[in-house]
Amino acid sequence: MESDAPKSQALKKKERFEQIKLRKKSASYENAQFSQGKDTDSSLDTDSEQGDSGPRYNPERVAEQAQMFGNRIKKRHMHLWKWAKRTGVSCFRIYDRDIPEIPLTVDVYQQHLHIALILKYRNFSDEEMLLWTQAMADAARRALGIQEDRVFLKTRLQQKGHQQYEKVAQLSKILEVKENDLQFEINLSDYLDTGLFLDHRDTRVMVSQFALNCRFLNLFSYTGSFSVYAAAGGAASTLSVDLSNTYSDWASRNLALNGFAGKLHRCESADVMAWLPLAVKEKQQFDLIVIDPPTFSNSKKMAGVFDIQRDHVTIINQSLKLLSKNGAIVFSNNFRKFKLEKEKIDCKWIDDITNKSIPEDFKGKRPHWCWLIRKEGPKY
Repeated sequence: MESDAPKSQALKKKERFEQIKLRKKSASYENAQFSQGKDTDSSLDTDSEQGDSGPRYNPERVAEQAQMFGNRIKKRHMHLWKWAKRTGVSCFRIYDRDIPEIPLTVDVYQQHLHIALILKYRNFSDEEMLLWTQAMADAARRALGIQEDRVFLKTRLQQKGHQQYEKVAQLSKILEVKENDLQFEINLSDYLDTGLFLDHRDTRVMVSQFALNCRFLNLFSYTGSFSVYAAAGGAASTLSVDLSNTYSDWASRNLALNGFAGKLHRCESADVMAWLPLAVKEKQQFDLIVIDPPTFSNSKKMAGVFDIQRDHVTIINQSLKLLSKNGAIVFSNNFRKFKLEKEKIDCKWIDDITNKSIPEDFKGKRPHWCWLIRKEGPKY
């Protein structure tokens, strides 16, 4: 019997070659056709005033793009499906701006598609942009044989403050999905994000592996997926802190969905920047802390404006005061231009684990930064 290894390598080379061809084919579009905005953590862009450069809406060209996009979706799904099935993953990314002139991200959530438009053609009207996006969505669902009512389309414009986490619809399309034998509630329809950040799947596994008998603290906890993994890994207790009542309630549901509830697994709605000094004053102690903040927030519930680049040193140093002697902090964010100010952090050991934390379906991208921080360093 022939080995599968050569076939696998040949397939990977073929995919890389095809992707290079696609990028070359669309290179003439990339520089002129998209509206650009400020560089943000999620690569969100808004309209700009740059004249009439770039192509006009052309139905024939849209049809060509749709066919190209559908083919790419089908190939990526075939490539990732066996990996997802083998690893117990039912939600994964199959497309992330692979073809520059088709600026979308596409995620599979079981038998559903979540598609987000990231850039806009600057010379398209709103109606033409909608027609284009719907054509791409239709091509994706046809390529995978997915029903039309199971496709959810979002437009990611540049967000201000806490808008990324606010409702954009009231359809309440809620699913329970499986990841590594754990269950999570997601909302496909009502928010820009679904409630489960797929790029942190491997980071969650790391947290689970560190969590045995730990007092676990999850700051900026969102829907509590890190807390669920910590509890599943044998954490003695979990505390999830997030500004939003909505997300704290969601985190409680995710914990309960996996059998973790009661006084040992608490969710608290609070401004993390205000909560931290109080926790230090109360001499609270934790053995494992996850810090995964937004890039920016000016929520009315906060005393001031939060900026990850400006505030990360304060957050980490305050958290270190809550950390037990041999404990660890997992710190992450998705601000593309972020620079960790190591010299200002009061510890002796910081390890960049970004590459280790990026899962198979995000390889070749850098969706986030991630560090493991300890007071003294690991003891083996």
